[in-house]
Amino acid sequence: MKALLIDDHPLILSGLQLVIQGFGDEVSVACVETARAARELLATDADFDIVLLDLHLGDCSGFELLEELRAAYPALSVVVVSSSDSNDDVTRAIYLGAMGFIPKRASNEILVEALSMVMSGGIYVPPMILRSHLPAAVGRADDHGWGLRTEGFSAGDGSFSRSSAASLGLTPRQTDVLELLLQGQSNKLIARALNLSVETIKDHVAAVLRTLNVSSRTQAVLAVSQRVGSATPAAPRH
Repeated sequence: MKALLIDDHPLILSGLQLVIQGFGDEVSVACVETARAARELLATDADFDIVLLDLHLGDCSGFELLEELRAAYPALSVVVVSSSDSNDDVTRAIYLGAMGFIPKRASNEILVEALSMVMSGGIYVPPMILRSHLPAAVGRADDHGWGLRTEGFSAGDGSFSRSSAASLGLTPRQTDVLELLLQGQSNKLIARALNLSVETIKDHVAAVLRTLNVSSRTQAVLAVSQRVGSATPAAPRH
């Protein structure tokens, strides 16, 4: 896993870095303290699996940077890590394309669970967010938070089929990409599975997002969940 941490508090960066390094030996972590430094780093190397973003940076609003990252790097998974636990901030971050929202007061256990959920293709939302703010067709709630799981829309369980993808206006190859995207696969893994280059996969992902009229993977998951859920409501996960 290759992670980028964006936070203007050195102690927070150090703590997050230790937690992420605990995921295993094949973990690479880059840390920056400003939006400017993040932009400069991503301009030279955007090949990250996950970005952890603070909302309160010294030189930029985290929401502004989130929107910027979603537009410039639509395949990049961004998780907000914030001292805020406001419902409005959580909802705004998710609908701007964040793959998760983790309060800084969360325990290391919750942080690990949330990041694992995102890396496996889910969307993590803390428990204070109201159910009505998110589609009921996906998700489970417990004391640790909300998990919007994309595997509920995999081809394997029949709720998301190639015919339903065709109804969205996707080509067969875009459907292949969307199926793997909904399983939480990174561009590298999608490229490997389809025997295509990463650059080609990036083009297909961008085309899928345009077809769904969304700007991020998160919004794609929500869009598909709403469309599939409206046709075949999924049972709540417990």
